[in-house]
Amino acid sequence: MAAESFWPADSVLISDGGLATELEARGHDLSDALWSARLLSDAPQEIAAVHTSYFRAGAKIATTASYQASFEGFYAHGIGRDKAVELLGRSVELAATARDATGGTLVAASIGPYGAALADGSEYRGRYGLSVAQLMRWHRPRLEILAGAGADLLALETVPDIDEAEALVDLVRAVGKPAWLSYTIDGTRTRAGQPLTEAFAVAAGVDEIVAVGVNCCSPDDVQSAIEIASAAGKLVIVYPNSGEQWDGHAWTGVSRFSADLARQWIAAGARIVGGCCRVTPADIAALAGIARRR
Repeated sequence: MAAESFWPADSVLISDGGLATELEARGHDLSDALWSARLLSDAPQEIAAVHTSYFRAGAKIATTASYQASFEGFYAHGIGRDKAVELLGRSVELAATARDATGGTLVAASIGPYGAALADGSEYRGRYGLSVAQLMRWHRPRLEILAGAGADLLALETVPDIDEAEALVDLVRAVGKPAWLSYTIDGTRTRAGQPLTEAFAVAAGVDEIVAVGVNCCSPDDVQSAIEIASAAGKLVIVYPNSGEQWDGHAWTGVSRFSADLARQWIAAGARIVGGCCRVTPADIAALAGIARRR
């Protein structure tokens, strides 16, 4: 699956920003283990509204509200398997409806890491004590459902270590669905401490992986990651956090996410650029302006 089947290699696509950020700004409490996925059941129109706001700001890609969705998480909320499957499909439907209404381009079905479903911050540590085979068994049902739900591609995102990347890449190869692979990092290493050169090598020779990069990290770590990711021979995707820090109770510090930094990332070779936690539609609008002026 060639990346050019989605977009020309010399173009820049703007992805969306923080879905949960905007849902919280709209007054929703996302403190339970399902996070934004809870609203797939409780307030789907709010998820659709946020997708719409990002598309109207100039994003061309919407990432679905399935990042922290898991069968275990749904079961804990009294939601059985059939309803859980329906809600996973709804995450794609909501993004696709917003895309079609606003002239957007792509819907990426979010495949968050195993640690996200644990809701204990372990996606920022990795090393869960599970083998690649065990991680494949855990991810397979959700990934297969989302792969068949009508999204344009899968977002294998916020991956903290190579074992989980290997599991996800093997599953994507098996289902034949295009995807991007995006690590959460600290400096030039995964959160589990592995060199990014080794992490991106997981995608080598896998046609279904159309882009590699980083997300849910500091903006300060993006520039060096682009150089390393470029050697993988794939398109490069970056969508960091704002740079603020979560202290367990509240966000602290100031945002360092800026259009000027994004311009540097594009100059360095990033071809899909957006934001993650605390990045807003206004931030995405600024990125879209840069992309239009290239």
